[in-house]
Amino acid sequence: MTQQRVAFIFPGQGAQYVGMGRELAEAYPVVAETLREAEAALGEPLTDVMFHGPAERLKQTYYTQPAILSLSVAIARLATSVVHPCAVAGHSLGEYSALVAAGCLSLKDAVCAVRLRARFMEEAVPPGTGIMAAVLGLEAQQVEEICQAAGGLGIVEPATYNGGKQVVVAGTLEGVETATRLALEAGARRVQPLNVSGPFHSSLLEPAGKRLRDVLQKIRMRQCEIPVYCNAYAAAVRNPDEIVEVLVKQVSSPVRWEETIRAMRADGVTAFVELGPGRVLSGLVRRIDPDVEVLNVEDPASWSKFVAWAEGNDVI
Repeated sequence: MTQQRVAFIFPGQGAQYVGMGRELAEAYPVVAETLREAEAALGEPLTDVMFHGPAERLKQTYYTQPAILSLSVAIARLATSVVHPCAVAGHSLGEYSALVAAGCLSLKDAVCAVRLRARFMEEAVPPGTGIMAAVLGLEAQQVEEICQAAGGLGIVEPATYNGGKQVVVAGTLEGVETATRLALEAGARRVQPLNVSGPFHSSLLEPAGKRLRDVLQKIRMRQCEIPVYCNAYAAAVRNPDEIVEVLVKQVSSPVRWEETIRAMRADGVTAFVELGPGRVLSGLVRRIDPDVEVLNVEDPASWSKFVAWAEGNDVI
């Protein structure tokens, strides 16, 4: 029997789809109860949008972020009945799910905070002036150099280091368009514009971070029960004062996902379980480290596979 040190990881915006969580909520009371808890905190019919759509409504940040967070936390509560993780991490929005799972934030405070975070981020940059694009097929250093070269025509910065030669850039329309042209000239396999409402994780979002600090400082946070590896520094944090600062910095700083996974591996994590809608993070982790065990839980079928895996391994 293989000994495993398991980390839970949580997806960010973009992972949502209509129907997410419905079958799990029907089968497992803890999932349904958690979603009801989130609805009560928000005063919104969140599960109706999650389960039935329409898709355009679910894509609205106002619903998307609380929905992904709530479902991720619900699945984490189910998963901890089988496995207690040694660490957690989340991609962008998913960092809030990780903090709830680590006992730092209550679900109520987290869903209310992410709704305000979403509003602040959208209001920081006028609609249509800031965009994001994924650059595929170039090394991170190449993308950084391209951003520097394109900066004279507008702001463009690395926003997410996903690993596997995938770097997302963000900035003004002119800056990202220039970087796109330069990336393709440099041999990028593809540059994919992202369907998001602003240049998230760039310096253009600093005003949003300042507004978010005021919100976070009023929330009661507890010492994390397990390490939370944060996006901004790719390092573990536990202290509430640290966590306020990393969440503020996260808004306008790159998501260092590849470094985060490598740091967790270096600290002894041998298996990652993605909890929440979709399998985006599972794919990223496999590209970063093909030798690591990766699972996900988003529906009854994947839950059954996870339980069987846990029973067949010595999980510590």
